Amino acid sequence: MPPGRLTMSDIAQLAGVSTATVSRVFNGKPGVAEATRASVMAVMESLGPPPDQGGHGNLIAVMVPELGNPTFAAFGNELSLQLAAAGQHMFLCSSGPGGLTEEQYLDTLLGIEVSGLISVSGSLADTLATPEHYQRLIAAGVPAVFINGYDERVDGAFFSTSDAEAISSSVAHLRSLGHTRIGLAVGQQRYQSTRRKTDAFLAQGLDPASVVSTIYSVEGGQAAANRLLDAGHTAIVCGSDIMALGAIREARVRGLRVPRDLSVIGYDDSPLMAFTDPALTTVRQPVTAMCKAAIDVLLASVRGLETDPTEMLFHPDLVIRQSTGPAR
Repeated sequence: MPPGRLTMSDIAQLAGVSTATVSRVFNGKPGVAEATRASVMAVMESLGPPPDQGGHGNLIAVMVPELGNPTFAAFGNELSLQLAAAGQHMFLCSSGPGGLTEEQYLDTLLGIEVSGLISVSGSLADTLATPEHYQRLIAAGVPAVFINGYDERVDGAFFSTSDAEAISSSVAHLRSLGHTRIGLAVGQQRYQSTRRKTDAFLAQGLDPASVVSTIYSVEGGQAAANRLLDAGHTAIVCGSDIMALGAIREARVRGLRVPRDLSVIGYDDSPLMAFTDPALTTVRQPVTAMCKAAIDVLLASVRGLETDPTEMLFHPDLVIRQSTGPAR
């Protein structure tokens, strides 16, 4: 094999290790057993000049769900800006409908010399999914951090918005306006964020019958609002801004006005929510702060420093606009 054409994959195959391990050895990074390091070095020396890295030594993979959701797009954009400022290149993996699945992307990353991985609202947030693919990637020497997804079985760092604070501040705001018949519209209970929001809602002393689980979409929000309005609720806390827009649409279909007849609160503070009609009262995730923390810890892990597996919770802000008003 001509030395000039060697790649990380070639060395990994001959040494019987992953490409991520070869990358760590070649760049002098810690986290590789001495016997493994010696084996890789022996193969590299026997083949002559060092392999061609292809410019991937500072490549960070970012995994996000479909970009049609403005919240995921906001995280992707902020991570892109901050990674560029840190001198890193971003490889965006968007596992939307009709494209590659999250598992397929993770399998692909095993053959690419990425330095690390940032996962946003990935399969770790799905209580029915297995963390096996992430475990395998991390075992191959690729450090990972997770935003809004936690699993104690995964060796990573975790950063999430506090759903408990989001719900408690939303309910407190509605109660200050005189609302007592408050409903919660959320997605499927299989998702970690849904369960946390539901638990926080019930902890406020509200009726379990006031929780409606559908899907995180406009249609899901409208369907949930349909049931909650039939039950006499005058205010709805939604699990996402998109669901909140669906709730407002259902109110209008019934000839009701927001906030005169129904108060609605969203979650995320997605772009343009300040310009809807009415402007949406919503909970803002601290996207910039969460992305900075995730990148700082990931880059430290890439340098071989240990990470704390304790989930770090970030404080959300309730942004009060025109979609909430006094109870009638």
